[in-house]
Amino acid sequence: MKVLLIGSGGREHALAWKLAKSDQVSELFCAPGNAGIAELAAIVNIASDDVIGLIGVVQSLEIDFVIVGPEAPLALGLVDLLQDLGVKVFGPTQAAAQLESSKAFTKELCDRYDIPTAGYAVFTEADEAIAYVHENTPPFVIKADGLAAGKGVVIAQSKFEAEDELTEFFSGKFGEASKKVVVEEFMTGQEASFFAISDGKTAIPLIAAQDHKRAYDGDKGPNTGGMGAYSPAPVFGQAEMELVMEKIIQPTVYGMKKDGNPFVGVLFAGLMMTDDGPKLIEYNARFGDPECQVLMRRLSTDVMDIFIAAEAGKLSKLEAPAWFEETVVNVVLAAQGYPGEYEKGSEIQGIETANEMEGVKIFHAGTKSDDGKVLSNGGRVLNVTASGDSVKEAIDRAYEAIDEAIDWPEGFCRRDIAHHALS
Repeated sequence: MKVLLIGSGGREHALAWKLAKSDQVSELFCAPGNAGIAELAAIVNIASDDVIGLIGVVQSLEIDFVIVGPEAPLALGLVDLLQDLGVKVFGPTQAAAQLESSKAFTKELCDRYDIPTAGYAVFTEADEAIAYVHENTPPFVIKADGLAAGKGVVIAQSKFEAEDELTEFFSGKFGEASKKVVVEEFMTGQEASFFAISDGKTAIPLIAAQDHKRAYDGDKGPNTGGMGAYSPAPVFGQAEMELVMEKIIQPTVYGMKKDGNPFVGVLFAGLMMTDDGPKLIEYNARFGDPECQVLMRRLSTDVMDIFIAAEAGKLSKLEAPAWFEETVVNVVLAAQGYPGEYEKGSEIQGIETANEMEGVKIFHAGTKSDDGKVLSNGGRVLNVTASGDSVKEAIDRAYEAIDEAIDWPEGFCRRDIAHHALS
């Protein structure tokens, strides 16, 4: 079948790499793609948030199946429009995508269906939010209600820091996304990312990973879209998976269906593994980035079989996905200055050399091709993934590729990705 993948990041390159191996896919297209995806799929130069343009592409190319990578087109209702046209699509409707596009929506769902999460309050006025933090004990987790490219979360260590942050949030720090703000209690424990697939009534587990949100070593610096990930996550075993499915994923699928918003797609649960058990930090309504890259490298099942079964509401009849046992590590190479201001257009060399190294696969993110050269074209630019029989072997292979093969002076990376797993 003709398949259109939407997106341009490392997540989409990893998905394209896996889709290109599928017997179910006869032609693969990607909008808008990147330099790496262009080696696997026909590129369509339409932005992933240009919903009307994407509908036109689907019709003109007579696409059979659409896979939506990033969150923006989901929040804009692309899936609804495709379903109205009778086009098969993997991803949640606009209403169901509120699990990601509105933190308050998810918190209220947790209240209704007894899903464990942090205590919280929702505000639309700065004065009320500031009064709340002065009446409670820090630290506080302050979140923009809407989509903020993974950066709309701040941890305030004091009441006065919380007051300053709330003033900035309500003054437009994250635009429309922070017109409503969620203030949460601070949870302690290790974070984990767990993934499941839902067809609206049934959910099947995938696997867990751990990512690194902070820009710099030692989990310091500002939050980013993600500076690296690894799987499996030692903090998350079979017992934890069963508990999360029972207490978090299945009640979510049940609640969304009962509320009239059945969820079809990827349930990406950001979890805090607390002393009281796993608690939901937040949901994303699609694969994580950089976690998707390690998941796709570990998945041995044809990913298209999973997408087709989910869209058709037949996950209960699907054989459980199979996984390679190796550890996979993903180190993100980002442009100097990210997540703040950064320059685009610098040349990156050595990618093919890195891809020839044992266990290494490079997934492009913010790149573009120009006269045979690969140039940087974003904040997070490359994903250096490596597999190994142990965590240490995977880590060593990833950094060896960065240090000995990749030539990009304008980039930087964290040097401690997956080191939690070593301890």
